Amino acid sequence: MSSPLKLEIEQSLAVITFNTPERANVLDLAMARAFASAIEQIAGDTSVRAVLITAAGKHFCAGGDINAFADASRPLPEILQELLDPVHEAMKMLTLLPVPVVCAINGPVGGGGIGFALCGDIVLAAESMKLRGGYSAIGLTPDVGGSWFVTRRAGAAKAKEVFLTNRPFPAAECCAIGLVDAVYPDADLPHAARKLALQLAQGPAQAQARIKTLIESAQHHSLQSHFDLERESMFASGATEDGREGIRAFIEKRAPKFQ
Repeated sequence: MSSPLKLEIEQSLAVITFNTPERANVLDLAMARAFASAIEQIAGDTSVRAVLITAAGKHFCAGGDINAFADASRPLPEILQELLDPVHEAMKMLTLLPVPVVCAINGPVGGGGIGFALCGDIVLAAESMKLRGGYSAIGLTPDVGGSWFVTRRAGAAKAKEVFLTNRPFPAAECCAIGLVDAVYPDADLPHAARKLALQLAQGPAQAQARIKTLIESAQHHSLQSHFDLERESMFASGATEDGREGIRAFIEKRAPKFQ
């Protein structure tokens, strides 16, 4: 039996590809476990310096396996717990990775797929991408971090519209409200996303990790305390070989070779 997900690690880039296009890359138990295993492997591999998340076929991820939810032989909370526990633990681990994460949304996404789609530091989308909440239409609530990522990117008002109205948000609108960072023609998205992810994988790893920490923590600090954190981060980065190499490369008008 083939895996519902592919993990490839090459040139310091880890690429996760949801790989059940015949089922719209639905989030079922097999996908949940494969995703958790992939994130655990990435987290334990010190050679990985960037992550790219994408999908095969015309859909990114249609969300949870509603047919499995309809199993009358088991309580629905039991089914949901079995599915969500490995995914949520993996998503927590993913969001704590010190490396850049790029998401390439190659097509329509809904339900639990929204968390996968928007968890990246940078999110790119194909023109065919559409985002639809869908949860309240079946009497359920968001998971996989979807409500957090949508709120963080587009604000509370838009998040309520996404998850209460369940209307489709096309790619152009998603970009306009900040849910995604850029939109590409479908045929161009894979190349653009991989090029960006490889560029990030070749960047200064320690500085990029500190940048992520600074930005993620900014909302929790006063401006004055954040100045202190920026100061400490700059001194620490300046003490690295990457910092020295970056400055030399700039002066010498060449591309830097970061460690």
